[in-house]
Amino acid sequence: IVGGIVAGLVLAGHRLPCWGSEALLQIAAGIEGHPDNVAPVIYGGIQIGVHDGTRWVTERAPHPSGMQAVLFIPDFYGKTSTARNVLGPTVTREEAAFNIGRAAFLVHALCTGNLDNLKVGAEDKMHQPQRGEKLYPYLFPMIKAAEEAGASCAYLSGAGPTVMALTSGASGDIFTQREMERTDSAVAKAMLQVAEEYGIKGQLLVTKPVHEGACIIKVEPPFSSDTITYPGNI
Repeated sequence: IVGGIVAGLVLAGHRLPCWGSEALLQIAAGIEGHPDNVAPVIYGGIQIGVHDGTRWVTERAPHPSGMQAVLFIPDFYGKTSTARNVLGPTVTREEAAFNIGRAAFLVHALCTGNLDNLKVGAEDKMHQPQRGEKLYPYLFPMIKAAEEAGASCAYLSGAGPTVMALTSGASGDIFTQREMERTDSAVAKAMLQVAEEYGIKGQLLVTKPVHEGACIIKVEPPFSSDTITYPGNI
């Protein structure tokens, strides 16, 4: 969605207002129906987005340096509509209170850099139990294996089927740091072991949150000139 909009803007030579209106976010979130995916794509990092009754607004939640994301991405696709259909039409007061508290705890853990609290903050009662039982039987065994291998937390990414774990300890390039100081490799191996046990084929990706969102990397003619050079020399 965002890539198509950005490319269209460049081809049309049109620019959108950002301060106070965030026009690109409004267009992209309007197409998808929520800002959960498009906001991080536009702005980078971890974004918290809501509709304030007038428009979509989003803010960045900080994350500590050294935090890595380890993702097991199954070879099969999970339809969001199918994942939604396994959820009940209502939630109990206890479930709502549980998740509201965990959401607040999660944001606090990110803001303070306390990765030890991410495990509690990522707990859920409103969608993971239902989806784990009916769609992704490998989910909770993989979460357990990842956390036992050293992950700060692990959870179902969106509606699935990807499982994501957050790890700590990364410092600089992977080729210059002792493996025992970081946990991403052990967590990745533990997640792959569970996938093998459940007969789920997929790929394992180790990455990290980035601060920059979608950007143009090449244009013709170049935007940079002999006197002014922009990032990437676009």
